[in-house]
Amino acid sequence: MAPRAALPLFLHAALALLLLVAACSAAPGVFQVRRRFPAGGGAAALRAHDGRRHGRLLAAADLPLGGLGLPTDTGLYFTEIKLGTPPERYYVQVDTGSDILWVNCITCDRCPRKSGLGLDLTLYDPKASSSGSPVSCDQGFCEATYRGKLPGCSANVPCEYSVVYGDGSSTTGFFVTDVLQFDQVTGNGQTQPGNASVTFGCGAQQGGDLGSSNQALDGILGFGQANTSMLSQLAAAGKVKKIFAHCLDTINGGGIFAIGNVVQPNVKTTPLIADMPHYNVNLESIDVGGTTLQLPARVFETREKKGTIIDSGTTLTYLPELVFQEVIFAVFKKHQDIKFHNVQDFMCFQYSGSVDDGFPTITFHFEDDLALHVYPHEYFFPNGNDIYCVGFQNGALQSKDGKDIVLLGDLVLSNKLVVYDLENQVIGWTVYNCSSSINIKDDKTGATYTVNSHNISSGWRFHWHKSVVLLLVTVLCSYLIC
Repeated sequence: MAPRAALPLFLHAALALLLLVAACSAAPGVFQVRRRFPAGGGAAALRAHDGRRHGRLLAAADLPLGGLGLPTDTGLYFTEIKLGTPPERYYVQVDTGSDILWVNCITCDRCPRKSGLGLDLTLYDPKASSSGSPVSCDQGFCEATYRGKLPGCSANVPCEYSVVYGDGSSTTGFFVTDVLQFDQVTGNGQTQPGNASVTFGCGAQQGGDLGSSNQALDGILGFGQANTSMLSQLAAAGKVKKIFAHCLDTINGGGIFAIGNVVQPNVKTTPLIADMPHYNVNLESIDVGGTTLQLPARVFETREKKGTIIDSGTTLTYLPELVFQEVIFAVFKKHQDIKFHNVQDFMCFQYSGSVDDGFPTITFHFEDDLALHVYPHEYFFPNGNDIYCVGFQNGALQSKDGKDIVLLGDLVLSNKLVVYDLENQVIGWTVYNCSSSINIKDDKTGATYTVNSHNISSGWRFHWHKSVVLLLVTVLCSYLIC
């Protein structure tokens, strides 16, 4: 992921994935996505978490979701995939903001063997898979990754990668090609096994949080816009279209995550800004309770380290300091008697009534007349005993690189179907019941299938705090430097 809003992430060395994918049916597919819940730590922990999670999501695929979208704890979504022949199971973080798949390797130094999430971790052994093969530095994939042949490269020298994230965590290793197995959708709620040959990272050493057993997973699965992402690999092989959608359910938990052409409901869209590493859009104005905020035009400009990003991989919403101050002032204009309390770095207050009745709706207006309505229960979150906390953050507190960026995260995207149509370079959303279903079209057969909502985290909740956060996929690399 490139410099995302409010993200001090840096991809220290170039990463990439092979652009070719072999033998995968164009039918929809399913990943069993579950919610991971690290311990709390307040706004500072969430800001740090968001700060390292910026990176990207198969013809249509259904990723059953779990979790509940309240930022009371930090967290990630993860899914279960299978790699190799015979296939082995791996739990990987699903990330709409990053651009590679990597898993911990058998030779890994400091890779966790146990997870505090109650998961059995598996180390990938390329020699144990009959379909696995290393990627050498003189192969086309590696040369494309580094935009040329690496100095000192010779046959049989591995193509390596190294990533350092904004929180100091890191992963290094080498690329391999092997078979990825997933569930393809073959009918309404029906699936069958599918597979594709993919190139991914074999992690040889992890540092920082990635080496901690408390929040350990087997790796990360990125579905970003870059040619290196899983989505791009599958699309380059003609197996899928680059369209996916999610609907995050903060009412009943879980929701919908589908890859494919959404034909119902209809979704109004706004253009994605070309040649940007993330889902950048043109924000034109903001109003609170129907009154447009008087903000200088410069706050909406898009250029380096400026602009607006839609990021379901980030928990909170980050606003430039001036915008943050104006929004907060307008929200609490009729409640000047409210006293604020600092609760784990969140701005919190006590309120005994319905926040939806007592506070205004915030509306973000985008190019082509697309609006994002954010209701009080979506920009506030409860913290017990009639205490509510604000889910917006001053971007200046995140990093100097993100201080001028509007970053709209999970909290304001919840309870809406959000469609990312990379084929037509647009993104859109509509308020939706995320406990229901959507219809997606299999472009290979012309059939339309129903993708239902899921909440598969209920059996996992007791491993963690009673408060649950629904973060869509998320994480890591925010800068790609080749």
